[in-house]
Amino acid sequence: MTELPSASPSIRLAIYDMDKTITHAPTWTPFLLHTAKKSGAPWRLALVPFAGVAALGYVGKLISRGRLKYLMQRMMLGKRMTPAEERRAAEAFADRVMRDGVFTSARAQIEADRAAGYRLVMATASYRFYVEAIARRLGFDAVIGTESVRDRDGVLLAGIEGENCYGPAKLRMIQSWMDREGIPRDGAHVRFYSDHVSDAPTFEWADEPFAVNAHGPLRLLAKAKGWPMPDWER
Repeated sequence: MTELPSASPSIRLAIYDMDKTITHAPTWTPFLLHTAKKSGAPWRLALVPFAGVAALGYVGKLISRGRLKYLMQRMMLGKRMTPAEERRAAEAFADRVMRDGVFTSARAQIEADRAAGYRLVMATASYRFYVEAIARRLGFDAVIGTESVRDRDGVLLAGIEGENCYGPAKLRMIQSWMDREGIPRDGAHVRFYSDHVSDAPTFEWADEPFAVNAHGPLRLLAKAKGWPMPDWER
């Protein structure tokens, strides 16, 4: 890993995507299935074929990614989750992910960045309400993720609040977070790790982009740009 010169910015950020970068697989559908199974309404699993139809609609570009998330949450979790239900679901799923769902090499890099003085930030398209439990177990300092709609009492509802943290929106949300934290871009050195070409805007923006577990379009882009391509799947 490249060492920073002595005149480098004083703030170091290591920003990680989550699904298939840190975790072996995407987490949203497994979270829904795990929670539905453990809830008092396991009959919701019978709606899985309908969720599959919605997913096909997304693949066919008939519905947006955000609409797909809404429909899947509505079918698998219902209209609302109280804060207590939300916490139980997030903590139980995080325990499952941590047992066997995290790449060993990802854990090692996270620890190396922490030891090197980097502030660890997770930036993911997954919903922040359940990701934070996973990030906390991995020792992250902050989570930037897709926000959820809530009622006035803080009850979780199906739907996205603001932007889906994906593609160009992820970079905007990272920049907004930095503004809130009082971190100027020219005062920070940023490492960014992701497995997906949708994160091209953030790769281009980062000082050190790492195309982790790169496949297909990202591998081609990373080769053209000269970005390192660590393989954490091995």
